[in-house]
Amino acid sequence: MSIKENYQAIKNQLPVEVQLVAVSKTHPVSAIQEVYDLGQKVFGENKVQELMEKAPLLPEDIQWHLIGHLQTNKVKYIAPFIDTIQSVDSEKLLAEINKEAGKNGRIIKVLLQVKIAAEDTKFGLEISEAKELFQQYLDGKYPNITITGLMGMATFTEEEQQVRKEFLILKRLFDELNQLKTLNTLSMGMSDDFPVAIECGANSVRVGSAIFGRRDYSK
Repeated sequence: MSIKENYQAIKNQLPVEVQLVAVSKTHPVSAIQEVYDLGQKVFGENKVQELMEKAPLLPEDIQWHLIGHLQTNKVKYIAPFIDTIQSVDSEKLLAEINKEAGKNGRIIKVLLQVKIAAEDTKFGLEISEAKELFQQYLDGKYPNITITGLMGMATFTEEEQQVRKEFLILKRLFDELNQLKTLNTLSMGMSDDFPVAIECGANSVRVGSAIFGRRDYSK
């Protein structure tokens, strides 16, 4: 199927209230422009360098989400224009985003990335750490950021029960923090597991290969 057909098939599967983040990592500017022209405004990139190369070549009203692991020394490059940083996985990173947002006179939206997967390769905060950072935020420690919600990645497995269990852990934490301050984004689910994520309460999904096709990592 073409990118257009893939995109429309995904959109047809999503409830109207679920945000689609089109994950464009490793895909060319021409493919992103094609999806943009179909009406998509929110795109996700994993790497700062790739985002910096693509953003100037594409429409200014794209809302860029950084969804990959972010090093503190790279924050300054994206702080002037990034819409949302989904992958906040440490207090140090949150402090750096707050600092750079202040320098740019901006309030940057962030999601706390919580480690729910059984795999060691996944980044993320422990639940206790996420609660602690959220409390610091409520106490006014980070005036230049807005925590809009949580993000998590489930274990890469065929075992749907395992995936469902992990998503529900994040949903419970989301509901708990939401009682302290209204949150609007629970980002769970990718190309392989987004239907399960939506069943478990996700209202934002990150879909790449199901739209753009398989990634070419040789470039």
